[in-house]
Amino acid sequence: MDSLDQEVLRAGIRWLSAGHRVLLVTVVRTWGSSPRPEGAMLAIRDDGAVVGSVSGGCIEDDLIAAVRENGVVDPRPSTRTYGVTAEEAWRFGLPCGGTIQLVLEPLVDAHALEALYEAVSQGKLVSRTLDMHSGEVQLADAARTAGLSFDEHRLVTIHGPRYRMLVIGGGQLSRYLCSMAAGLDYQVTVCDPRTEYTDAWDIPGIRIVRTMPDDAVLDMQLDRRSAVIALTHDPTLDDLALMEALRTDAFYVGALGSRRNNAARRKRLLEFDLTTRDIARLHGPVGIYIGSRTPPEIAISILAEVTAAKNGVVVPRLATIEGAKAVGALAVS
Repeated sequence: MDSLDQEVLRAGIRWLSAGHRVLLVTVVRTWGSSPRPEGAMLAIRDDGAVVGSVSGGCIEDDLIAAVRENGVVDPRPSTRTYGVTAEEAWRFGLPCGGTIQLVLEPLVDAHALEALYEAVSQGKLVSRTLDMHSGEVQLADAARTAGLSFDEHRLVTIHGPRYRMLVIGGGQLSRYLCSMAAGLDYQVTVCDPRTEYTDAWDIPGIRIVRTMPDDAVLDMQLDRRSAVIALTHDPTLDDLALMEALRTDAFYVGALGSRRNNAARRKRLLEFDLTTRDIARLHGPVGIYIGSRTPPEIAISILAEVTAAKNGVVVPRLATIEGAKAVGALAVS
C-alpha cells in the first residue's frame, strides 16, 4: 500500500513521463488551525487533475482553477499564502482564521522524482532540498528527528517512514494491523520466531524477523518515534518484548489480551526489575473501545489508540477497552 507521499510522487512521475507539466504544492507553514500539516503535498497536472491534499478542498479548487487558466508556466518555485484576511479564511474554509503558506514548484525531471520514490519505497528516510531561486533539487539521507524547514531561500522536506512499529506475532490480526499501519506511513517490522506464522507472510513492504522478541527490541534501538504492539497471547513471547520495550523511549507500548490477562502480565513484569512507572506506560487491553470483534475492527481499534498517543491526545478512560468494559461489568452487576 502506498503512503500519500508515494501516491503524489508516483503520479508526478507518471504525468511527467507522459509529457505533461506538473505543479508540486507543499504546505510549508501554518498559523492557527489548519486542515493539513506542514509537509502535506499535492500534485496538479496541467489539465487540472490532482493527487494529494493541502486543505479541505477549497484551496485545491483555487489552485486547480489557476493551473487550468494559466498552465504551469513559471520555471521557478514560488510561494502563496491563504487565509491572511478573515474573508479569505472564510472563503477557503480555514477554521478559526487559520493561515497556510504553500510552495508551488514546477516539476520538470521525472528521473529526479523516480530517485526519491525508489528510496522511499525501500523504506529509506530522505531529505529533499529545493533551491527556491534555481529550482535545483538535492537528495540526502535524513535523521528521524529531522523536520521540514523553509527560510524563503531553501525548502527542506523529509520523505519516508519517520515512525516505526514493531509487531510481535504474525497471525491474522497482525496482517490487518500491519497493512493499515503501512498506510499510515509506519515502517513496520513483524517479529515471530514461530515459522508457521511467518513462512507464508506475503504483505509487501513489511520486514519479517524471526529472532526472539527481546532481541528484536534491542536490535531496533527504539526511540520516541517507535511503537511496539504484542499480539501473540503467548507470555513467553509477548512479555520478553514488553520487558525491553518499556525501558525505551517508545511513544506507545501495548499488548492484546483480556483485563484479567493484562493484570497478570503487569504482575509478571514486576519480576523483570521494571518499575511501577515503567509498567504504567503499558497500554492493555490494547485499543479504543468501539465494540470491535473481527480482526479488521480490532486493528482499527488498536491503531486509533496508537494514533492518539502519537499525536499527544489523552484517551479518556471510558474510551479505553479496560474502562468501557469495567463500566459495563458494573452496569450488569
